[in-house]
Amino acid sequence: MSVPILNASGCLDALAAPAVVRSLDTFVTKTVTPLPREGNAPPRIAEVDTGMLNSIGLQNPGIDAFVDDQLPRLADLGVPIWVSVGGFSASDYAHVCATLDGSDLVETIELNLSCPNVEEAPEAAAELVAAARQATAKALYAKLSPATWDVAETARAVADAGADGLSLVNTIRGLALDRERRVPRLARGAGGYSGPGLRPIALACVHACAEAVDLPIVGMGGVSSGEDALDLVAAGARAVALGTILFSDPFAPARIRSEFGLLMTDAVVHGERD
Repeated sequence: MSVPILNASGCLDALAAPAVVRSLDTFVTKTVTPLPREGNAPPRIAEVDTGMLNSIGLQNPGIDAFVDDQLPRLADLGVPIWVSVGGFSASDYAHVCATLDGSDLVETIELNLSCPNVEEAPEAAAELVAAARQATAKALYAKLSPATWDVAETARAVADAGADGLSLVNTIRGLALDRERRVPRLARGAGGYSGPGLRPIALACVHACAEAVDLPIVGMGGVSSGEDALDLVAAGARAVALGTILFSDPFAPARIRSEFGLLMTDAVVHGERD
């Protein structure tokens, strides 16, 4: 048994690291919005003891430039493409999804419903999914926040609104201080935390949502080994995405796939002996 391995949106520059992209089963783009965004002011990345904080702020060229320039070059890499879509209103999500709907180069759309580094749309997650659903026939995955009080309730709501799958989880808000000045290390203050500390939170969310809805789940959050991937699969995920680990180990997809395979082989062998 193998598990599909993706990258978490925003954690891999495909055109700068094509070999890493080709080691994945699917590539997920950075989040694309209707209009170009410069993102937040620097500094916007900070390493912490158990991971990293980022406050990129959805920097991207806008949907028109993405479709005209970036998407064809990404398609040339020969890996299925999921496009992460963001916005600040239901109409934003609908506009980007409608633009992508006619492209054969896009396999799936992942709706970024939970970015901690920008002002969120006023509509609830289900309303954003419903707007996207009306705009496209492509598969829609809803990426949910681990900060939601009842993530299973949100999962049921987005499923009813037309989501075809879930991506769990996005980063969670965190803060790091400069130890000399005791001020935030990120210009925006808080940012999205990712890394090993997110793993038990992701597991809890995947487990809760797998019990609540019958949708495929991409699990992510602190994955750095085959054991971590197997934990997410055991909790209910059908695929696993890698995030922070890609910054330090570009060979992580192949390594984790191999480790996962060995664990599954060992489980089968021991099962036969029992």
